[in-house]
Amino acid sequence: MTLEKLNNEIIQCRKCPRLVEWREEVARVKRKAYKDEEYWGKPVPGFGDPRARVLVVGLAPGAHGSNRTGRQFTGDASGGFLFPALHRAGFANQAEVKSRSDGLILKDMYITASGRCAPPDNKPSPVELNNCQPYLEREIQIIQPKVIVCLGRIAFERILKINSLRNSVYKFTHGASYQLQNKVWVLCSYHPSQQNTLTGKLTVQMFDQIWKKARDLINENI
Repeated sequence: MTLEKLNNEIIQCRKCPRLVEWREEVARVKRKAYKDEEYWGKPVPGFGDPRARVLVVGLAPGAHGSNRTGRQFTGDASGGFLFPALHRAGFANQAEVKSRSDGLILKDMYITASGRCAPPDNKPSPVELNNCQPYLEREIQIIQPKVIVCLGRIAFERILKINSLRNSVYKFTHGASYQLQNKVWVLCSYHPSQQNTLTGKLTVQMFDQIWKKARDLINENI
């Protein structure tokens, strides 16, 4: 299985009727600000450097962000906070990100998500996340990252589940890091959602420290 074949499989997925209906309705109705744009309206695959040592795992596409642009964290406020940080840390060649054709190149990083379809209220169900989990498992098997950065508690708990670990032992707190038995590091960060960034729960400085720590961890594992 290659990333290209896996991504093609992801794009064609229709396992979750609720999500299929929602993502396609959003793509059809559109937001007024994007009424002249063609929405992606399908599951959103991962993207980035196929030889990445850092894998970033988010929650799920935003209805008018990734569900519109077809690329993870592209086209919404979360991406507007994420990609400048990745640019400052040297993982991205540019800070401004708008579409799949904007010239963005990730260096030593691959970005994916726990869920691949935009969910109503940004809340995929446990069953829907379980349906998506094999895709994330295969991405990890193909890429074999040294560090997995979990953006938010749900992404962290999904990585624990994949590794058959209990969240009673491994706690999600911003900046926490754990080395698993397979020597892979898991690094926790608050999700760069507006709910966190506009309230000051996640600041620019806090986020920059996450990517510095990710860089330090991969350099320790050369």
